[in-house]
Amino acid sequence: MELTGAQIVIECLVEQGVDTVFGYPGGAILNVYDELYKNKDRIRHILTSHEQGASHAADGYARSTGKVGVCMATSGPGATNLVTGIATAYMDSVPIVAITCNVAVPLLGKDSFQEVDIAGVTMPVTKHNFIVKDVRDLAPTIRRAFRIAKSGRPGPVLIDIPKDVTGNRTEYEAAVPEVIERKTADIRESDIDEAVSMIKKATKPYIFVGGGAVISRAADEVREFADLIDAPVCDSLMGKGAYPGSGRRYTGMLGMHGTKASNLGVSSCDLLIAIGTRFSDRVLGNPKTFASNAKVLQIDVDPAEINKNIIADAQIIGDVREALRQLIPKLDKQDHHHWMDHMADLCRKFPLEVPKQGLTGPYAVRKIYEETKGNAIISTEVGQHQMWAAQYYLYDRPGQLLTSGGLGTMGYGLGASIGAAVGNPGCKVINIAGDGCFRMNMNEIATAVRNKLPIVEVIMNNHVLGMVRQWQDLFYGKRYSNTILDDGVDYVKLAEAMGAKGLRATSQKEFDSAIRTAMDEDTPVVIDAIIGSDDKVWPMVAPGKPIAECFDQSDL
Repeated sequence: MELTGAQIVIECLVEQGVDTVFGYPGGAILNVYDELYKNKDRIRHILTSHEQGASHAADGYARSTGKVGVCMATSGPGATNLVTGIATAYMDSVPIVAITCNVAVPLLGKDSFQEVDIAGVTMPVTKHNFIVKDVRDLAPTIRRAFRIAKSGRPGPVLIDIPKDVTGNRTEYEAAVPEVIERKTADIRESDIDEAVSMIKKATKPYIFVGGGAVISRAADEVREFADLIDAPVCDSLMGKGAYPGSGRRYTGMLGMHGTKASNLGVSSCDLLIAIGTRFSDRVLGNPKTFASNAKVLQIDVDPAEINKNIIADAQIIGDVREALRQLIPKLDKQDHHHWMDHMADLCRKFPLEVPKQGLTGPYAVRKIYEETKGNAIISTEVGQHQMWAAQYYLYDRPGQLLTSGGLGTMGYGLGASIGAAVGNPGCKVINIAGDGCFRMNMNEIATAVRNKLPIVEVIMNNHVLGMVRQWQDLFYGKRYSNTILDDGVDYVKLAEAMGAKGLRATSQKEFDSAIRTAMDEDTPVVIDAIIGSDDKVWPMVAPGKPIAECFDQSDL
């Protein structure tokens, strides 16, 4: 049958199983939005307050559901407003498809109104991108975009469609989406055998899980593997939920704000098994001293990550879930009870403690964990509150923590929480923010209200840019350059002005009451939690120092 390009966009989205898109209309994309209106019974459109909110919402939807998130914007500034969200997804390997529309083909390259080369702009931060200048290429391109976004190491793909292409007509034939197989072709039996040999020889093995284990949904295999080789487990920020945070083998996060137990344990282990992690600088500290007593076995779907930041003694290249499924049957049950006892002693000696007095970030996060019984989806912005959310909430399943790990995007969490709430109806979604981050995209509270999404926004309000101030305090002689935000903004009134319920907490008792109230509401709730300006994230590793030199307030 013959359809317009705009109709083909809708049909291909439905064909790919898309039920929701997040976006903002404009002139160049009007043909597509007209078809969205006609097909609103097939695809739900969430109108965000800003295009960046749409890209973050698509990201949160994808991370929390395991599906491809979709966002849309018009040409020029609409398209460029998506870029931060696309880059965020790229750094954290999140499958989203961003659809933009541009000026008509004859107007391309002529500095036309609201024209920008969005394919050129996004080339460094997409897995692939396309500009479709012939309507006959549109359906194959959309199908290919979804395939690329989902396959291997996932990532964002952008499709730019000139306006005249959305109005042109061509024959359209429906197709069944291609089944995306897990990447196993590079998993070599010799690599599996070498890994088995290394594991059998180890007396102090340590498992380090990253975002790849979450993306692969390999939690069951990671648990089985850890029990089989009798090893402790730590994670990166992106690896939360790949191994249960409440599990007995879990020692906490690794790296700059990791636990002392994990940092000291990895520094003394004799085999580090890295599953789906790229060894970022925030994990390594000083790469020359990282895990210097250990051999390194790295398991990753992306061969480019092998030996990039840390030299691996052995590797398995392929989907981590499939790699573990091939590795596990070749292993016998190990017994490392002395090593496990040692790690348990370190965990007891260096616990993450919640201050007993006053309202603090750790107290608020632990209270959220208790009130939600560990079952909520947590999104965060970036900064001190993000680290407290990683440290004090125990994540037991993949896709439960949504946070910008690679790019560190302030303003990410609120949009992501909207995407998660749309993709997981009935699940409580809580965004933990700082007051600096909340200012970035707080207009998305109106989006949550308009769509009746009962998200909870918890603002750790310390009236400063907390993490930057922490560095200024420790390393810049207390010169607080442009990090003080004590300008009298009333976030409760702001929340109420946008139609949400606003609550303020200045004590532990008031926060307890506020979070209980928020959990029972069926509308968005903003909690303005007032905490100390000089509260810090502990432990910490100074930049460039070995992770074994982690310190906290008692060390100072």
